[in-house]
Amino acid sequence: MSSENGQGDGAGGVPPEQLALIRESVRKAKAPRAKPRTWRGAAVAKELPVARVLVDKGVLHLDRYFDYAVPEELDAEAQPGVRVRVRFGAGRHRVREGRREGGGLIDGFLIERLAESDYSGPLAALAQVVSPEPVLSEELLGLARAVADRYAGSLADVLQLAVPPRNARAESKPSPAPLPLPETPDVGSWARYGRGEAFVRSLATGGAPRAVWNALPGPEWADELARAVGATLASGRGALVVVPDGRAVARLDAALTSLLGEGRHAVLTAEAGPEKRYRQWLAVRRGSVRAVVGTRAAMFAPVRDLGLVAIWDDGDDSHSEPHAPQPHAREVLLLRAAHDKCAFLLGSWSCTVEAAQLVESGWAAPLVAEREQVRATAPLVRTVSDGDLARDEAARAARLPTLAWQAVREGLRIGPVLVQVPRRGYVPRMACAQCRAPARCRHCAGPLEGQDAGGLRCGWCGRGEEAWHCPECGGFRLRAQVVGARRTAEELGRAFPAVPVRTSGREQVLDTVPEAPALVVSTPGAEPVAEGGYAAALLLDGWAMLGRPDLRAGEDALRRWIGAASLVRAQEAGGKVVVVAEPTLRPVQALVRWDPVGHAVRELSERAELGFPPVSRMAAVSGTPEALVGFLAAVELPGDAEVLGPVPLPVTEAGRPRRTGAPPVGERWERALIRVPPGSGAALASALKFAQAARMAQGGSDVVRVRIDPPDIG
Repeated sequence: MSSENGQGDGAGGVPPEQLALIRESVRKAKAPRAKPRTWRGAAVAKELPVARVLVDKGVLHLDRYFDYAVPEELDAEAQPGVRVRVRFGAGRHRVREGRREGGGLIDGFLIERLAESDYSGPLAALAQVVSPEPVLSEELLGLARAVADRYAGSLADVLQLAVPPRNARAESKPSPAPLPLPETPDVGSWARYGRGEAFVRSLATGGAPRAVWNALPGPEWADELARAVGATLASGRGALVVVPDGRAVARLDAALTSLLGEGRHAVLTAEAGPEKRYRQWLAVRRGSVRAVVGTRAAMFAPVRDLGLVAIWDDGDDSHSEPHAPQPHAREVLLLRAAHDKCAFLLGSWSCTVEAAQLVESGWAAPLVAEREQVRATAPLVRTVSDGDLARDEAARAARLPTLAWQAVREGLRIGPVLVQVPRRGYVPRMACAQCRAPARCRHCAGPLEGQDAGGLRCGWCGRGEEAWHCPECGGFRLRAQVVGARRTAEELGRAFPAVPVRTSGREQVLDTVPEAPALVVSTPGAEPVAEGGYAAALLLDGWAMLGRPDLRAGEDALRRWIGAASLVRAQEAGGKVVVVAEPTLRPVQALVRWDPVGHAVRELSERAELGFPPVSRMAAVSGTPEALVGFLAAVELPGDAEVLGPVPLPVTEAGRPRRTGAPPVGERWERALIRVPPGSGAALASALKFAQAARMAQGGSDVVRVRIDPPDIG
């Protein structure tokens, strides 16, 4: 209502009292701040006004630092190592009041503060300090840069693996006060090894021994690792242990808690959840905890005063990071041991070729037990060839020869029996019973699989098949090419009806099983631990693991066999292992003799003659044929580099699980292997990184993937 009608005294109908209140508020208001987006017109910090920032852009041609101006209001919080947000992508022509403007907000890390910038033009300002918590130390930055250079990757990609995402709730809570140094633990079962006591004493007195440890079979490995960590903590230094999976983390966590008590170590795994993991990570970075146990995500843990890095079962695939630049935990820990001059321990029941090379080169010392001690703790290993299995009448019921039947029957009298099957599922591969041609789906040509209910289903598209016939010979009968774990459990259940049958595999992984008699059918790597140890173990279908077209097929098969056999009781306690594989093959003989080190040493010598890794450094470059040819023509390889290939890669079919690094669905890619002799690995990685960065800067549309030290080279 207007004032002309007599209903208001103020301007626009606003009462005079309200106008007076508004004027008073305006007089008391502070001068308006500059907009945080650009800090236009804001004063810069008086000292060290330039911030050098690593932006979170994981592309190689932007793998460098960028300079930004530090607003005066952010001077106190903008310290090296904190998370910041900056405007990225602003052009030179977008300058107002001395500030570059434009671009999108992006996260980054403040690396250092400088008095002046090398850049001659106007600088954009820091948009925001996300948190005053310094999460990136100089040591972690140096390690990340070394890993990026070794694997031809970007520093931003490595830091995404090294620094967990921020959680404000975890960051706001203080970490507990550090506990006093523990007492030096006894050597315990380390006395079983020739140099075991000396290794632990060296850790306790501040030494930095480097060892490759071939652990004796049994569950004692967790307690032995815990004692090595305890000795390191007693010397006033930190320790880091990386294991392959959560089950191994739980065992080592329990061993450390039992030996040292609560609060002396942190557990870093992806399964812990973002808040708990970040809280534990902050406790390590702040120095509240000096020991860390975790999976591969823990290989970058910022442990203070690092005195020991250790890795268990380095041959496990879980230690290889699937995200760029795909580092291996073993190599990262080797870099940390060299950079921090700390102790190094590589332990496993088996022995990889890389571990044998560390000993062969003299960089690490062997930590093994005497042969008498090995015989006293290892089970008895017997072999059955595939030919014997085919001729044995007793094998028709459950693919078990007479020797295996006897081992199962005798083992069930005193405890559980482990059955290792290299394939999961029911019948994962079917073939024509007449001509042995693989049974394929009519719609997508995927493999047909047998189901529990008796029908057929495609393993790729999931469609059922009710009227299959062989396109080669017209037959209608099928046979199993490969029998899976569920079918094996069903057959054993019929053969031993009074015995419970348990399965452990991808669908459900058991951690432990009781000491009572039972049949435990497991896929490799999912074997549960039996209380008191298994009475016997059967290792079926050895040909399925040994027949893979891979350089590491024999090494990997031996590692998985020894991993299962190490859960079996000693020979003196009646423990027996039966492996169904050709007895004359080298991995089988190494299992019978329980000599994984000898197998690895011989494998290393043969690879040295052929120029294969780890004696040589190798890189895999893959892409479409046109893109691959162009990349290889542009890269300036070292003079001693040798290019193998290119060769076509298998086409990824629609509906089929896609492996890490595999081509996109339906695309035809090729792969070339580039190898160089020892000493030229850094030059190879640098050349590939430079060529990839130049290609990205030019806007190449075709994808070319580069991987240093590929785990699978065929």
